[in-house]
Amino acid sequence: MDTAPDAPSAAHLVDAVVVGAGLSGLYQLHRLRELGLTTMVFEAGDDIGGTWYWNQYPGARCDVESMSYSYSFSPELDQEWEWSERYAPQPEILRYIHHVADRFDLRRDVTLRTRVTRAVYDENRHVWQISTDTGRTVTARFVVMASGCMSVPKDPGIPGADSFTGATYHTARWPREDVSFAGKRVAVIGTGCSGVQTIPVIAEEAAALTVFQRTPAYALPAHNRPLRGTEIAELKARYPQFRRAQRLSRGGTVFEPPTRSALEADEAERTAAYETAWDSGLLSGLLRTYTDILTNETANETVAEFVRSKIRSIVTDPATAELLSPRTFPFATKRPCLDTGYYATYNRPHVTLVDLRTTPIETITPQGIRTSEGEHALDAIVFATGFDALTGSQLAFDIVGKGGVTLREKWADGPRNYLGLVSAGFPNLFTVLGPLSPSVLTNIAVSLEQQVEWITDCIAHLRSNGLTEIDAVPRAEADWGARVAELAAQTLYPAAASWYTGANIPGKPRVFLAYAGGLDRYREECDAVAQSGYTGFALSATSS
Repeated sequence: MDTAPDAPSAAHLVDAVVVGAGLSGLYQLHRLRELGLTTMVFEAGDDIGGTWYWNQYPGARCDVESMSYSYSFSPELDQEWEWSERYAPQPEILRYIHHVADRFDLRRDVTLRTRVTRAVYDENRHVWQISTDTGRTVTARFVVMASGCMSVPKDPGIPGADSFTGATYHTARWPREDVSFAGKRVAVIGTGCSGVQTIPVIAEEAAALTVFQRTPAYALPAHNRPLRGTEIAELKARYPQFRRAQRLSRGGTVFEPPTRSALEADEAERTAAYETAWDSGLLSGLLRTYTDILTNETANETVAEFVRSKIRSIVTDPATAELLSPRTFPFATKRPCLDTGYYATYNRPHVTLVDLRTTPIETITPQGIRTSEGEHALDAIVFATGFDALTGSQLAFDIVGKGGVTLREKWADGPRNYLGLVSAGFPNLFTVLGPLSPSVLTNIAVSLEQQVEWITDCIAHLRSNGLTEIDAVPRAEADWGARVAELAAQTLYPAAASWYTGANIPGKPRVFLAYAGGLDRYREECDAVAQSGYTGFALSATSS
Protein backbone atom coordinates (compact mmCIF):
# COMPACT_ATOMS: atom_id res chain seq x y z
CA MET A 1 0.00 0.00 0.00
CA ASP A 2 1.20 3.50 -0.81
CA THR A 3 1.71 5.10 2.57
CA ALA A 4 3.26 8.36 1.36
CA PRO A 5 1.30 11.57 2.09
CA ASP A 6 -0.70 13.25 -0.62
CA ALA A 7 1.34 15.52 -2.85
CA PRO A 8 0.92 19.28 -2.57
CA SER A 9 -0.27 21.03 -5.68
CA ALA A 10 2.95 22.99 -6.07
CA ALA A 11 6.40 21.50 -6.51
CA HIS A 12 7.52 19.95 -3.23
CA LEU A 13 11.04 20.68 -1.95
CA VAL A 14 13.10 17.84 -0.47
CA ASP A 15 16.79 17.24 0.01
CA ALA A 16 16.90 14.12 -2.14
CA VAL A 17 14.87 12.06 -4.58
CA VAL A 18 15.59 8.36 -5.09
CA VAL A 19 14.26 6.69 -8.24
CA GLY A 20 13.36 3.06 -7.56
CA ALA A 21 12.36 1.11 -4.43
CA GLY A 22 14.34 -2.08 -4.90
CA LEU A 23 17.29 -3.21 -2.82
CA SER A 24 19.40 -0.20 -3.86
CA GLY A 25 16.74 2.46 -3.45
CA LEU A 26 15.61 1.26 -0.04
CA TYR A 27 19.13 1.13 1.33
CA GLN A 28 19.85 4.58 -0.10
CA LEU A 29 16.74 5.91 1.64
CA HIS A 30 17.88 4.38 4.92
CA ARG A 31 21.33 5.96 4.67
CA LEU A 32 20.06 9.40 3.64
CA ARG A 33 17.67 9.38 6.57
CA GLU A 34 20.66 8.77 8.84
CA LEU A 35 22.10 12.05 7.51
CA GLY A 36 18.86 13.79 8.40
CA LEU A 37 17.92 14.43 4.77
CA THR A 38 14.30 14.67 3.70
CA THR A 39 14.00 12.05 1.00
CA MET A 40 11.31 10.85 -1.39
CA VAL A 41 11.43 7.56 -3.27
CA PHE A 42 9.42 7.14 -6.45
CA GLU A 43 8.55 3.60 -7.54
CA ALA A 44 6.66 2.77 -10.74
CA GLY A 45 5.40 -0.56 -9.43
CA ASP A 46 2.43 -1.30 -7.21
CA ASP A 47 4.79 -2.40 -4.45
CA ILE A 48 8.40 -2.19 -3.37
CA GLY A 49 10.97 -4.79 -4.40
CA GLY A 50 12.41 -3.68 -7.73
CA THR A 51 13.71 -6.69 -9.67
CA TRP A 52 12.06 -9.03 -7.19
CA TYR A 53 8.68 -7.35 -7.62
CA TRP A 54 8.70 -7.33 -11.42
CA ASN A 55 10.27 -10.73 -12.10
CA GLN A 56 7.65 -13.11 -10.75
CA TYR A 57 7.85 -15.65 -13.58
CA PRO A 58 7.71 -19.37 -12.75
CA GLY A 59 11.07 -20.57 -11.47
CA ALA A 60 12.49 -17.11 -10.70
CA ARG A 61 15.14 -17.29 -8.01
CA CYS A 62 18.50 -15.80 -7.12
CA ASP A 63 21.72 -17.24 -8.56
CA VAL A 64 23.81 -16.10 -5.56
CA GLU A 65 23.41 -18.05 -2.33
CA SER A 66 20.71 -16.54 -0.13
CA MET A 67 22.87 -15.95 2.91
CA SER A 68 25.30 -13.99 0.72
CA TYR A 69 22.67 -12.18 -1.34
CA SER A 70 21.33 -9.99 1.44
CA TYR A 71 22.05 -6.74 3.21
CA SER A 72 25.09 -6.63 5.49
CA PHE A 73 24.58 -3.22 7.11
CA SER A 74 22.63 -4.52 10.12
CA PRO A 75 24.07 -7.32 12.29
CA GLU A 76 20.64 -7.59 13.97
CA LEU A 77 18.98 -8.15 10.60
CA ASP A 78 21.52 -10.86 9.80
CA GLN A 79 20.59 -12.71 12.98
CA GLU A 80 16.81 -12.38 12.86
CA TRP A 81 16.10 -13.31 9.23
CA GLU A 82 16.26 -16.99 8.29
CA TRP A 83 16.44 -18.18 4.69
CA SER A 84 14.74 -21.45 3.82
CA GLU A 85 16.70 -22.49 0.73
CA ARG A 86 20.25 -22.29 -0.54
CA TYR A 87 18.98 -20.22 -3.48
CA ALA A 88 15.93 -18.26 -2.44
CA PRO A 89 12.93 -18.18 -4.78
CA GLN A 90 11.47 -14.84 -5.82
CA PRO A 91 8.58 -14.84 -3.30
CA GLU A 92 10.98 -15.35 -0.40
CA ILE A 93 13.34 -12.59 -1.55
CA LEU A 94 10.36 -10.25 -1.87
CA ARG A 95 9.27 -11.17 1.67
CA TYR A 96 12.77 -10.36 2.87
CA ILE A 97 12.65 -6.93 1.21
CA HIS A 98 9.27 -6.27 2.80
CA HIS A 99 10.64 -7.31 6.17
CA VAL A 100 13.55 -4.87 5.82
CA ALA A 101 11.25 -2.05 4.75
CA ASP A 102 8.96 -2.63 7.72
CA ARG A 103 11.77 -3.12 10.21
CA PHE A 104 13.37 0.21 9.28
CA ASP A 105 10.07 2.01 8.61
CA LEU A 106 10.98 2.79 5.01
CA ARG A 107 7.59 2.63 3.35
CA ARG A 108 6.40 6.02 4.59
CA ASP A 109 8.82 7.79 2.22
CA VAL A 110 8.04 5.62 -0.81
CA THR A 111 5.48 6.75 -3.36
CA LEU A 112 4.21 3.80 -5.36
CA ARG A 113 2.58 3.66 -8.80
CA THR A 114 4.51 6.78 -9.79
CA ARG A 115 6.96 6.81 -12.66
CA VAL A 116 9.51 9.59 -13.03
CA THR A 117 9.14 11.04 -16.52
CA ARG A 118 11.59 13.94 -16.53
CA ALA A 119 14.43 15.39 -14.46
CA VAL A 120 15.79 18.85 -15.32
CA TYR A 121 18.75 20.54 -13.67
CA ASP A 122 18.12 24.17 -12.72
CA GLU A 123 21.51 25.83 -13.16
CA ASN A 124 20.48 29.00 -11.39
CA ARG A 125 19.15 27.33 -8.25
CA HIS A 126 21.42 24.26 -8.47
CA VAL A 127 18.55 21.85 -7.90
CA TRP A 128 16.75 19.17 -9.87
CA GLN A 129 13.12 19.49 -10.96
CA ILE A 130 11.52 16.04 -11.00
CA SER A 131 8.28 15.36 -12.90
CA THR A 132 6.15 12.22 -12.68
CA ASP A 133 3.38 10.58 -14.64
CA THR A 134 0.89 11.36 -11.86
CA GLY A 135 1.46 15.10 -12.08
CA ARG A 136 3.49 15.26 -8.89
CA THR A 137 6.55 17.50 -9.18
CA VAL A 138 9.41 17.67 -6.71
CA THR A 139 12.48 19.86 -6.36
CA ALA A 140 15.56 18.21 -4.86
CA ARG A 141 19.21 19.06 -4.34
CA PHE A 142 20.29 15.45 -4.95
CA VAL A 143 18.94 12.68 -7.16
CA VAL A 144 19.96 9.02 -6.90
CA MET A 145 19.10 6.71 -9.76
CA ALA A 146 18.43 3.35 -8.10
CA SER A 147 16.26 2.15 -10.95
CA GLY A 148 18.11 -1.09 -11.57
CA CYS A 149 20.72 -2.47 -13.92
CA MET A 150 18.22 -4.97 -15.41
CA SER A 151 14.86 -3.25 -15.23
CA VAL A 152 13.84 -2.22 -18.76
CA PRO A 153 12.56 -5.26 -20.67
CA LYS A 154 13.72 -5.74 -24.22
CA ASP A 155 10.96 -5.47 -26.79
CA PRO A 156 10.90 -8.83 -28.62
CA GLY A 157 10.55 -6.93 -31.88
CA ILE A 158 8.84 -9.83 -33.67
CA PRO A 159 6.38 -8.96 -36.46
CA GLY A 160 2.77 -9.88 -35.84
CA ALA A 161 2.99 -10.05 -32.06
CA ASP A 162 -0.15 -7.95 -31.66
CA SER A 163 -2.13 -10.34 -33.86
CA PHE A 164 -1.78 -13.39 -31.62
CA THR A 165 -5.13 -14.39 -30.14
CA GLY A 166 -3.72 -16.45 -27.30
CA ALA A 167 -2.10 -15.23 -24.09
CA THR A 168 1.30 -13.51 -24.10
CA TYR A 169 3.67 -12.93 -21.20
CA HIS A 170 7.10 -11.35 -20.66
CA THR A 171 9.22 -12.84 -17.89
CA ALA A 172 10.18 -9.34 -16.71
CA ARG A 173 6.55 -8.18 -16.47
CA TRP A 174 4.78 -11.26 -15.18
CA PRO A 175 1.18 -10.75 -14.06
CA ARG A 176 0.41 -10.70 -10.35
CA GLU A 177 -2.36 -13.27 -10.66
CA ASP A 178 -1.64 -16.97 -11.02
CA VAL A 179 -1.00 -18.20 -14.55
CA SER A 180 -1.91 -21.77 -15.51
CA PHE A 181 -0.41 -23.54 -18.51
CA ALA A 182 -2.20 -26.81 -17.81
CA GLY A 183 -3.27 -28.50 -21.01
CA LYS A 184 -1.88 -25.69 -23.19
CA ARG A 185 0.54 -25.50 -26.08
CA VAL A 186 3.16 -23.02 -24.92
CA ALA A 187 6.14 -21.35 -26.57
CA VAL A 188 9.09 -19.79 -24.77
CA ILE A 189 11.21 -17.44 -26.85
CA GLY A 190 14.66 -16.94 -25.38
CA THR A 191 17.13 -19.10 -23.47
CA GLY A 192 18.96 -16.59 -21.30
CA CYS A 193 18.83 -16.89 -17.54
CA SER A 194 15.10 -16.19 -17.18
CA GLY A 195 14.32 -18.68 -19.94
CA VAL A 196 16.58 -21.31 -18.39
CA GLN A 197 14.81 -20.89 -15.06
CA THR A 198 11.24 -20.87 -16.34
CA ILE A 199 11.39 -23.54 -19.07
CA PRO A 200 11.62 -26.56 -16.70
CA VAL A 201 8.75 -25.23 -14.57
CA ILE A 202 6.45 -24.57 -17.53
CA ALA A 203 7.31 -27.98 -18.97
CA GLU A 204 5.98 -29.62 -15.81
CA GLU A 205 2.52 -28.22 -16.53
CA ALA A 206 2.11 -27.57 -20.26
CA ALA A 207 0.67 -30.13 -22.66
CA ALA A 208 3.33 -29.16 -25.18
CA LEU A 209 6.29 -26.78 -24.89
CA THR A 210 8.24 -25.38 -27.82
CA VAL A 211 11.45 -23.50 -27.01
CA PHE A 212 12.73 -21.04 -29.60
CA GLN A 213 16.47 -20.62 -29.15
CA ARG A 214 18.80 -18.26 -31.00
CA THR A 215 21.95 -18.71 -28.88
CA PRO A 216 22.41 -21.55 -26.39
CA ALA A 217 23.49 -20.69 -22.86
CA TYR A 218 26.05 -22.22 -20.55
CA ALA A 219 23.82 -23.49 -17.74
CA LEU A 220 25.27 -24.92 -14.53
CA PRO A 221 23.36 -27.01 -11.98
CA ALA A 222 22.30 -25.10 -8.85
CA HIS A 223 21.89 -28.19 -6.65
CA ASN A 224 19.39 -26.12 -4.73
CA ARG A 225 18.05 -27.56 -1.47
CA PRO A 226 16.58 -26.54 1.87
CA LEU A 227 19.12 -25.01 4.23
CA ARG A 228 19.94 -27.06 7.30
CA GLY A 229 19.56 -25.46 10.69
CA THR A 230 23.15 -26.31 11.59
CA GLU A 231 24.62 -24.54 8.56
CA ILE A 232 22.43 -21.47 9.15
CA ALA A 233 23.60 -21.30 12.75
CA GLU A 234 27.23 -21.80 11.74
CA LEU A 235 27.21 -18.91 9.26
CA LYS A 236 25.27 -16.65 11.60
CA ALA A 237 27.94 -17.25 14.23
CA ARG A 238 30.62 -15.92 11.89
CA TYR A 239 28.52 -13.42 9.91
CA PRO A 240 30.62 -10.38 10.98
CA GLN A 241 33.82 -11.92 9.61
CA PHE A 242 32.00 -13.25 6.55
CA ARG A 243 30.52 -9.85 5.74
CA ARG A 244 33.92 -8.19 6.00
CA ALA A 245 35.36 -10.80 3.67
CA GLN A 246 32.53 -10.21 1.18
CA ARG A 247 33.24 -6.49 1.13
CA LEU A 248 36.92 -7.05 0.43
CA SER A 249 36.41 -9.76 -2.19
CA ARG A 250 36.72 -9.50 -5.94
CA GLY A 251 33.11 -10.30 -6.73
CA GLY A 252 31.18 -9.99 -3.49
CA THR A 253 31.41 -13.70 -2.75
CA VAL A 254 33.98 -15.42 -0.53
CA PHE A 255 36.26 -18.10 -1.94
CA GLU A 256 39.89 -19.15 -2.09
CA PRO A 257 41.29 -17.65 -5.31
CA PRO A 258 43.02 -19.98 -7.78
CA THR A 259 46.79 -19.85 -8.17
CA ARG A 260 47.48 -21.83 -11.37
CA SER A 261 46.75 -21.62 -15.06
CA ALA A 262 44.41 -24.23 -16.53
CA LEU A 263 47.17 -24.98 -19.02
CA GLU A 264 49.57 -25.96 -16.24
CA ALA A 265 47.33 -28.87 -15.28
CA ASP A 266 46.97 -32.07 -17.27
CA GLU A 267 43.60 -33.11 -18.65
CA ALA A 268 42.80 -35.52 -15.82
CA GLU A 269 43.56 -32.91 -13.18
CA ARG A 270 41.50 -30.25 -14.97
CA THR A 271 38.56 -32.61 -15.39
CA ALA A 272 38.62 -33.47 -11.70
CA ALA A 273 38.69 -29.78 -10.79
CA TYR A 274 35.81 -29.05 -13.17
CA GLU A 275 33.77 -31.95 -11.78
CA THR A 276 34.18 -30.56 -8.27
CA ALA A 277 33.14 -27.11 -9.45
CA TRP A 278 30.14 -28.54 -11.37
CA ASP A 279 29.01 -30.37 -8.25
CA SER A 280 29.45 -27.27 -6.07
CA GLY A 281 26.29 -25.64 -7.41
CA LEU A 282 27.99 -22.23 -7.55
CA LEU A 283 27.57 -19.84 -10.49
CA SER A 284 31.25 -18.90 -10.35
CA GLY A 285 32.48 -22.37 -9.45
CA LEU A 286 34.10 -23.13 -12.80
CA LEU A 287 35.64 -19.67 -13.00
CA ARG A 288 37.31 -20.26 -9.66
CA THR A 289 39.24 -23.33 -10.74
CA TYR A 290 42.10 -21.62 -12.57
CA THR A 291 43.48 -18.11 -12.99
CA ASP A 292 43.09 -17.71 -16.74
CA ILE A 293 39.60 -18.97 -17.59
CA LEU A 294 38.49 -15.45 -18.56
CA THR A 295 41.75 -14.27 -20.09
CA ASN A 296 43.08 -17.12 -22.23
CA GLU A 297 41.08 -18.62 -25.11
CA THR A 298 42.77 -22.00 -24.88
CA ALA A 299 42.18 -22.24 -21.15
CA ASN A 300 38.60 -21.12 -21.59
CA GLU A 301 37.94 -23.76 -24.21
CA THR A 302 38.83 -26.51 -21.72
CA VAL A 303 35.93 -25.35 -19.53
CA ALA A 304 33.58 -24.80 -22.46
CA GLU A 305 34.16 -28.32 -23.73
CA PHE A 306 33.65 -29.71 -20.24
CA VAL A 307 30.20 -28.05 -20.09
CA ARG A 308 29.36 -29.32 -23.56
CA SER A 309 30.32 -32.84 -22.46
CA LYS A 310 27.91 -32.50 -19.55
CA ILE A 311 25.14 -31.44 -21.92
CA ARG A 312 25.82 -34.49 -24.11
CA SER A 313 25.67 -36.73 -21.04
CA ILE A 314 22.29 -35.34 -19.96
CA VAL A 315 20.39 -34.80 -23.22
CA THR A 316 19.60 -38.14 -24.82
CA ASP A 317 19.09 -36.92 -28.41
CA PRO A 318 22.53 -36.07 -29.88
CA ALA A 319 21.13 -33.50 -32.32
CA THR A 320 19.29 -31.65 -29.54
CA ALA A 321 22.36 -31.82 -27.31
CA GLU A 322 24.44 -30.21 -30.04
CA LEU A 323 21.89 -27.42 -30.51
CA LEU A 324 22.06 -26.74 -26.77
CA SER A 325 25.87 -26.63 -26.79
CA PRO A 326 27.39 -23.12 -26.99
CA ARG A 327 30.15 -22.84 -29.57
CA THR A 328 30.08 -19.21 -30.71
CA PHE A 329 31.41 -17.44 -27.61
CA PRO A 330 33.80 -18.22 -24.74
CA PHE A 331 32.46 -19.59 -21.49
CA ALA A 332 31.19 -16.88 -19.07
CA THR A 333 31.58 -14.01 -21.56
CA LYS A 334 27.82 -14.06 -21.50
CA ARG A 335 26.40 -14.48 -18.02
CA PRO A 336 26.16 -18.19 -17.20
CA CYS A 337 22.90 -19.47 -15.78
CA LEU A 338 22.15 -21.59 -12.74
CA ASP A 339 19.52 -24.17 -13.55
CA THR A 340 17.38 -26.83 -11.99
CA GLY A 341 16.76 -29.61 -14.50
CA TYR A 342 17.12 -27.38 -17.56
CA TYR A 343 18.93 -29.74 -19.92
CA ALA A 344 16.97 -32.80 -18.75
CA THR A 345 13.78 -30.98 -19.70
CA TYR A 346 14.61 -31.59 -23.37
CA ASN A 347 14.33 -35.34 -22.78
CA ARG A 348 10.60 -34.94 -22.22
CA PRO A 349 8.57 -36.11 -25.25
CA HIS A 350 6.34 -33.02 -25.22
CA VAL A 351 9.27 -30.52 -25.30
CA THR A 352 10.63 -29.37 -28.66
CA LEU A 353 13.65 -27.16 -29.40
CA VAL A 354 13.64 -24.87 -32.43
CA ASP A 355 16.96 -23.44 -33.59
CA LEU A 356 16.32 -19.89 -34.77
CA ARG A 357 19.68 -19.66 -36.50
CA THR A 358 18.64 -22.28 -39.04
CA THR A 359 14.84 -21.81 -38.91
CA PRO A 360 14.22 -18.15 -38.01
CA ILE A 361 10.86 -16.77 -36.93
CA GLU A 362 9.12 -15.04 -39.81
CA THR A 363 6.10 -13.74 -37.94
CA ILE A 364 3.70 -14.32 -35.10
CA THR A 365 0.27 -15.20 -36.43
CA PRO A 366 -3.15 -15.19 -34.77
CA GLN A 367 -2.74 -18.92 -34.12
CA GLY A 368 0.95 -19.19 -33.25
CA ILE A 369 4.48 -18.67 -34.57
CA ARG A 370 5.55 -19.19 -38.15
CA THR A 371 9.18 -19.99 -38.86
CA SER A 372 10.88 -20.63 -42.19
CA GLU A 373 9.85 -24.31 -41.85
CA GLY A 374 6.20 -23.83 -40.99
CA GLU A 375 3.72 -22.75 -38.31
CA HIS A 376 3.60 -23.83 -34.66
CA ALA A 377 0.05 -23.72 -33.28
CA LEU A 378 0.04 -22.25 -29.76
CA ASP A 379 -2.18 -21.22 -26.89
CA ALA A 380 0.37 -19.04 -25.08
CA ILE A 381 3.70 -17.33 -25.78
CA VAL A 382 6.27 -16.44 -23.14
CA PHE A 383 8.87 -13.86 -24.14
CA ALA A 384 12.09 -14.43 -22.19
CA THR A 385 13.96 -11.87 -24.28
CA GLY A 386 15.90 -10.06 -21.59
CA PHE A 387 16.64 -6.41 -20.88
CA ASP A 388 18.13 -3.20 -22.12
CA ALA A 389 20.81 -3.62 -19.49
CA LEU A 390 22.63 -1.01 -17.40
CA THR A 391 21.80 2.08 -19.46
CA GLY A 392 18.15 1.34 -20.23
CA SER A 393 16.66 2.57 -16.96
CA GLN A 394 18.56 5.86 -17.09
CA LEU A 395 17.64 6.57 -20.69
CA ALA A 396 13.99 5.56 -20.24
CA PHE A 397 12.98 9.13 -19.41
CA ASP A 398 14.29 12.63 -20.05
CA ILE A 399 17.24 13.67 -17.91
CA VAL A 400 18.36 17.19 -18.81
CA GLY A 401 21.63 18.51 -17.45
CA LYS A 402 23.67 21.67 -17.83
CA GLY A 403 23.19 23.62 -21.04
CA GLY A 404 20.00 21.73 -21.83
CA VAL A 405 21.98 18.63 -22.85
CA THR A 406 20.08 15.40 -22.30
CA LEU A 407 21.67 12.22 -21.02
CA ARG A 408 20.49 10.48 -24.19
CA GLU A 409 22.44 13.00 -26.27
CA LYS A 410 25.54 12.67 -24.14
CA TRP A 411 25.40 8.87 -24.19
CA ALA A 412 24.60 8.58 -27.91
CA ASP A 413 27.89 6.73 -28.47
CA GLY A 414 27.84 4.87 -25.16
CA PRO A 415 27.70 5.73 -21.45
CA ARG A 416 30.15 8.28 -20.09
CA ASN A 417 30.62 8.87 -16.38
CA TYR A 418 33.20 8.93 -13.62
CA LEU A 419 33.53 5.93 -11.32
CA GLY A 420 30.21 4.69 -12.70
CA LEU A 421 28.61 7.21 -10.36
CA VAL A 422 28.30 10.71 -11.87
CA SER A 423 28.15 11.88 -15.49
CA ALA A 424 29.81 15.24 -16.20
CA GLY A 425 27.28 17.99 -16.75
CA PHE A 426 24.72 16.27 -14.51
CA PRO A 427 25.74 17.47 -11.04
CA ASN A 428 24.35 15.87 -7.88
CA LEU A 429 22.87 13.05 -9.98
CA PHE A 430 24.24 9.73 -8.74
CA THR A 431 23.70 6.22 -10.05
CA VAL A 432 23.74 2.92 -8.16
CA LEU A 433 24.65 -0.24 -10.12
CA GLY A 434 24.83 1.70 -13.35
CA PRO A 435 27.13 1.38 -16.36
CA LEU A 436 30.93 1.46 -15.97
CA SER A 437 30.72 0.11 -12.41
CA PRO A 438 31.20 -3.55 -11.34
CA SER A 439 27.43 -4.11 -10.89
CA VAL A 440 26.41 -7.16 -12.95
CA LEU A 441 29.84 -8.81 -12.72
CA THR A 442 29.47 -9.11 -8.95
CA ASN A 443 27.10 -10.05 -6.17
CA ILE A 444 25.04 -6.89 -6.49
CA ALA A 445 23.92 -7.01 -2.86
CA VAL A 446 27.52 -6.20 -1.94
CA SER A 447 28.11 -3.79 -4.83
CA LEU A 448 25.02 -1.72 -4.10
CA GLU A 449 26.00 -1.26 -0.46
CA GLN A 450 29.45 -0.03 -1.48
CA GLN A 451 28.03 2.51 -3.93
CA VAL A 452 25.22 3.69 -1.65
CA GLU A 453 27.70 4.21 1.17
CA TRP A 454 30.08 6.14 -1.09
CA ILE A 455 27.24 8.36 -2.30
CA THR A 456 26.04 8.93 1.26
CA ASP A 457 29.54 9.82 2.48
CA CYS A 458 29.95 12.17 -0.48
CA ILE A 459 26.74 14.03 0.33
CA ALA A 460 27.75 14.20 3.99
CA HIS A 461 31.09 15.70 2.94
CA LEU A 462 29.38 18.35 0.85
CA ARG A 463 27.01 19.32 3.62
CA SER A 464 29.65 19.43 6.35
CA ASN A 465 31.84 21.69 4.22
CA GLY A 466 29.12 24.09 3.11
CA LEU A 467 29.18 22.75 -0.45
CA THR A 468 26.10 22.29 -2.59
CA GLU A 469 27.26 20.75 -5.85
CA ILE A 470 29.49 17.95 -7.11
CA ASP A 471 30.08 17.28 -10.79
CA ALA A 472 32.47 15.00 -12.63
CA VAL A 473 35.37 16.66 -14.44
CA PRO A 474 35.26 15.77 -18.17
CA ARG A 475 38.94 14.73 -18.23
CA ALA A 476 38.46 12.36 -15.29
CA GLU A 477 35.34 10.99 -16.95
CA ALA A 478 37.21 10.32 -20.19
CA ASP A 479 40.06 8.64 -18.31
CA TRP A 480 37.58 6.45 -16.43
CA GLY A 481 35.92 5.33 -19.66
CA ALA A 482 39.32 4.44 -21.10
CA ARG A 483 40.19 2.53 -17.94
CA VAL A 484 36.98 0.49 -18.04
CA ALA A 485 37.59 -0.34 -21.70
CA GLU A 486 41.21 -1.29 -20.98
CA LEU A 487 40.21 -3.64 -18.16
CA ALA A 488 37.63 -5.32 -20.40
CA ALA A 489 40.20 -5.71 -23.18
CA GLN A 490 42.38 -7.74 -20.81
CA THR A 491 39.61 -10.36 -20.70
CA LEU A 492 37.62 -12.43 -23.17
CA TYR A 493 34.41 -10.49 -22.44
CA PRO A 494 34.51 -8.36 -25.62
CA ALA A 495 34.65 -11.54 -27.72
CA ALA A 496 30.93 -12.15 -27.16
CA ALA A 497 28.00 -10.27 -28.65
CA SER A 498 26.14 -10.02 -25.36
CA TRP A 499 24.04 -7.66 -23.29
CA TYR A 500 27.29 -6.85 -21.49
CA THR A 501 28.18 -4.94 -24.67
CA GLY A 502 24.67 -3.83 -25.63
CA ALA A 503 24.61 -6.24 -28.57
CA ASN A 504 21.12 -7.52 -27.71
CA ILE A 505 19.51 -4.14 -28.42
CA PRO A 506 19.36 -3.02 -32.09
CA GLY A 507 21.16 0.28 -32.55
CA LYS A 508 22.69 0.34 -29.08
CA PRO A 509 26.36 1.39 -29.07
CA ARG A 510 28.75 -1.54 -28.68
CA VAL A 511 30.87 -0.86 -25.61
CA PHE A 512 31.64 -3.08 -22.64
CA LEU A 513 29.27 -1.73 -20.00
CA ALA A 514 30.82 -2.90 -16.73
CA TYR A 515 34.02 -2.42 -14.76
CA ALA A 516 35.87 -5.74 -15.02
CA GLY A 517 38.65 -5.02 -12.53
CA GLY A 518 36.85 -6.53 -9.56
CA LEU A 519 34.84 -5.06 -6.72
CA ASP A 520 37.88 -5.00 -4.44
CA ARG A 521 39.90 -2.85 -6.83
CA TYR A 522 36.90 -0.66 -7.61
CA ARG A 523 36.31 -0.06 -3.90
CA GLU A 524 39.94 0.98 -3.51
CA GLU A 525 39.70 3.41 -6.43
CA CYS A 526 36.49 4.98 -5.12
CA ASP A 527 37.91 5.28 -1.60
CA ALA A 528 41.11 6.86 -2.91
CA VAL A 529 39.10 9.49 -4.79
CA ALA A 530 37.12 10.39 -1.66
CA GLN A 531 40.18 10.43 0.61
CA SER A 532 42.00 12.78 -1.74
CA GLY A 533 39.21 15.35 -1.52
CA TYR A 534 37.22 13.97 -4.45
CA THR A 535 39.87 14.19 -7.13
CA GLY A 536 38.29 14.18 -10.56
CA PHE A 537 35.20 16.00 -9.32
CA ALA A 538 34.42 19.70 -9.22
CA LEU A 539 32.93 20.72 -5.85
CA SER A 540 31.35 24.12 -5.37
CA ALA A 541 29.21 26.20 -3.05
CA THR A 542 26.28 28.35 -4.13
CA SER A 543 24.27 31.05 -2.44
CA SER A 544 20.96 29.26 -2.94
